[in-house]
Formats: sequence, structure tokens, C-alpha cells
Amino acid sequence: MRTRATPYVLIGPATVLLMAFGVLPILVAAGVSLTDMDAAGLGDLSKVSGAGLANYRELFGDPAFWQAMRNTGFYVVLGVPSVVVVSLTIALLLNQSQSRFFRFLRSCYFLPAITGIVAIALVWGYLYNSQFGLINYLLSLVGLGPVQWLSSPALVKVSVALVAIWRGTGLNTIILLAALQGVPREYLEAAALDGASRWRTTRSVVLPLLRFAILFVTVTTVIAWLQFFDEAFVLTKGGPLGSSTSISLFLFQQGFAGARFGYASAGSVVLFAVIAAVTLLQLRSRRADVDY
Repeated sequence: MRTRATPYVLIGPATVLLMAFGVLPILVAAGVSLTDMDAAGLGDLSKVSGAGLANYRELFGDPAFWQAMRNTGFYVVLGVPSVVVVSLTIALLLNQSQSRFFRFLRSCYFLPAITGIVAIALVWGYLYNSQFGLINYLLSLVGLGPVQWLSSPALVKVSVALVAIWRGTGLNTIILLAALQGVPREYLEAAALDGASRWRTTRSVVLPLLRFAILFVTVTTVIAWLQFFDEAFVLTKGGPLGSSTSISLFLFQQGFAGARFGYASAGSVVLFAVIAAVTLLQLRSRRADVDY
């Protein structure tokens, strides 16, 4: 009995934490989404009454919600392929050598992932500044006029997404680099003996062996970008005119700024359903990689 109980004892603490901080909040949000809870109801539950599906009906009829969903879709379509491709490219390049210089480069690429978002926003805010920013100054050297990077509805999403791509590349690079270093040397030596070029070895040997790591990075990156929040919040607060508002920022504005907890909870349930559906779709479409 002790042998049978050992695995459950070992996973017990993690399971308790997962239930307390993962599953339970989802259930609470689902329950709150069926009420009209606001700031007054948060302090006195007697003032909370059931609303049924009214929050969901209002949510699906809210133009601001659909604008936030479209913005989030744009972030995902632009950000996920960019992060995965850039991270994989950098990892392949860094894997060419084990010298001190290359180890130093790994630290440099990983640094944005551990830097505070406020510091990042401050630096990029100055870079994007339309009057004295470095980017517009460089454009002026080639005869181009200033660009409204953070105040133009047409450009703000791209500007915010570029910051997130720059910030999110480092962690994925380290993950893919670790997977690259786990590729058996025998396979590379066999490819070299067969006369395969470095590009052919990478395409036919290395990349197939990285399919699970690439799937992991892709799934986690999609989840992170569906919850896109930090860069849009600290750089633009969702402006101008909601052009950079993601769905997570929309829920924050409704729930904390507007104190509409029932309405925001309904939105969080919808976002959870979208993330779960997209993740399951990815895993089913790459079942071979998961089994691997």
C-alpha cells in the first residue's frame, strides 16, 4: 500500500495548488458570470442577484468586445509565427558553437524575458516617441517624416506587437536551444558521413527531432498571445480609440476599472473556452508529435 500511495503523495501538493489557483477560480468566474455582481455586491453578497445569461447576451452584443477579439486575433496571427520562427532561427544559430561569446549571446537574448515590463515600456516608449524618439530620428536621416507609432490606429497594434515579440523571443529561444543540444550527435555524424550539407542536416535530421519542442513552444505561445495584456496596458492603455485593446485588457477595464465583475467574468469564461478550444485543436492536429 505504501508503494501504491507514493505517487499520489508526491503529486498531491501540486494537485492541491492546481485545484486552488487553477480550477477553483474558473468555477467561481463561471458562477459570478451568472450574477450582476458589482463593487457593492463584492462587499455585501446580499446585494448580488442572479442575472442568468444576461451578461453573455450583452457581451456578444457589445461592439467593444468584438473589437477586442479582433485585436487579439491580429496579435495572435502576427505574434505567434514571428516568435516561433525568430526563436527557432536564433536557437539554430546559437547552437553552432559552445564558446564563451555564444554563451554570452544566450544571456543577452534571454535578458528581455526577465526584465520588468515597466522598464521595457519606458524604453520602448522613448524609442516610439513621435517627436524625439530614436526610431523617428533614424527615419529622418533617410528623408522620411515622423511616424505616429503609438497614436495611429493603423500602426499601434503592430508597434505593440513588436515589443511583445522582442520580449517573448528569449524564453522560447532557450527552450529550443535546450532541445537542440539534446539531439544525439550520432545522427549528425551519420548525416555528415553521407555528405549532407549543414542546411540539409538541419532540415532533414534536426528539425524532425525538434517537432515536440516546436509543438510545445507553439502551444504555449498561442495561449500567451490569446491572453495578451502587458504591452498593450503599459504602452497605450488600449488606445487610441480601443485600437490596441486586447480581450484581456478589455476584461480588466470592465472588471476592475468599471467594477462590473459579473460582466467581466462572463468575458473571462468566453476567453477560457476560446483558449481551451484552440489548444485542443492544436493538440489533435499534431497528435503524432504529442505521442512522440
